[in-house]
Amino acid sequence: MLNRRQALLCSASFGAVAAFPAQIFAETVKHLTYPPLLDATRSQRFRLRAQAGKTRFNGGVTTDTLGYNQDYLGPTLRLMTGADTQAEVENQLRTPVSAHWHGLLVPGDVDGGPHQAIAPGQSWHPVLSLDQPPATAWYHSHVHGTTAEQVMFGLAGVLHVTDGQDDRRGLPSAYGIDDLTLVLQDRQFNRRGRMTYNSGMHDAINGFLGDAMLVNGQVGATAVVPKGIVRCRLVNGSNARIYRLSLSDNRPMHLIATDGGYLDRPVALNDLTLAPGERAEVLIDFLDGIDCSLVSDNIANSAMGGRSGGQFIVLPFAVDSTLPARISGLPEILDGVLPNLDFAGAPVRRFSLDMSMGMGMMMARANRQFSINDVAFDETALNFSVALNSLERWVVQGDLMMHPFHIHGVRFQVLSENGQQPRPENRGWKDTVLVNGQSELVVRFEKQASRSAPYMYHCHILEHEDGGMMGQFSVS
Repeated sequence: MLNRRQALLCSASFGAVAAFPAQIFAETVKHLTYPPLLDATRSQRFRLRAQAGKTRFNGGVTTDTLGYNQDYLGPTLRLMTGADTQAEVENQLRTPVSAHWHGLLVPGDVDGGPHQAIAPGQSWHPVLSLDQPPATAWYHSHVHGTTAEQVMFGLAGVLHVTDGQDDRRGLPSAYGIDDLTLVLQDRQFNRRGRMTYNSGMHDAINGFLGDAMLVNGQVGATAVVPKGIVRCRLVNGSNARIYRLSLSDNRPMHLIATDGGYLDRPVALNDLTLAPGERAEVLIDFLDGIDCSLVSDNIANSAMGGRSGGQFIVLPFAVDSTLPARISGLPEILDGVLPNLDFAGAPVRRFSLDMSMGMGMMMARANRQFSINDVAFDETALNFSVALNSLERWVVQGDLMMHPFHIHGVRFQVLSENGQQPRPENRGWKDTVLVNGQSELVVRFEKQASRSAPYMYHCHILEHEDGGMMGQFSVS
């Protein structure tokens, strides 16, 4: 188990060794806890309540926070594929909110984007008809202009799509024991321990970067794991930070699933890049009983330049041999199907993720100097329409910095990255991809989205999205 010095180091400022102010840390290492599990696989109904709360982050003064059904963040929803699930989302806040089902293949009128904002005191009752493979998705508020702030203060949660067959697959499935849901977020605190979000010009341009690491809304916590195979469902819930994850003792992570579900077999990786909005599932072998930490490179991603450097601890793992170790071996194969779309003759669309520079960039927040193909988001204007059950080849070009590109209501195949084969973590089904130069995608449109409830496509750096780097399209 980690000692106090190691725990403080894991909560150090990014790229530095100085710890956070000591008064906000407990004297003993605390165990990571997991979001409450809201299992709707049998009842086929669930209720979310967007509410205000107060959260004390590890001993500091309280912060006014937001959450679904709790003070900060939301429960983990477990939904059964092949079933219709009745949802209710109630807004108890004083401002509009929504619940976008990021990663669910559902029609546009229940997608939860900007067109389904819920007014204060009102409720929304979508029926989620799922026919997609098992996957780790997530949900978050998506009201245009306030998405970054609402997610920052807690309006987000994780969603498991399941078919109930993970035991047959030989995969860890005991929630919070060997099947760990991990929401990765960077946040900023003042000296009293209050979380702050003062998005000035720098954050508007580059996206917000915090100086402290939170996992499941907790600072300085340790994941206690059994002496066996452990599954980590990694969700990048940060506003802008890109993680390049690895393990501190160089043991491999075995990738089993990307955004859209399982691969055909586990893939051993030394490191894994995870951009905002992306999810990945990995297996980690703790059979040797040795502790280690999940760490990340400190990646610079700025339109104004900057250098990457150093590593920081994302989450320490401590092995407890008294916990039940259900799985003692890695599966050789999985039943996921890698995308192999026949895109011959498919029309090509090109997208440029644009950022104004010079004096225009100085006014980015006020004048929304972010756009796609030189067109800033307009909720009243449809950018284009596509045919239901069609395929298109999208070529997405990033401008000045890396941009995580997300498309609502679809899954896609990454054909290439800068003309090369996609990275291993991009070879499964995806709905979000980090564009570092140029990415070529084949997109399949399987669900309808009307002109009045279209799908979004946007940069998932939330400050860029709020600033206008977003478009919308219909499917019919």
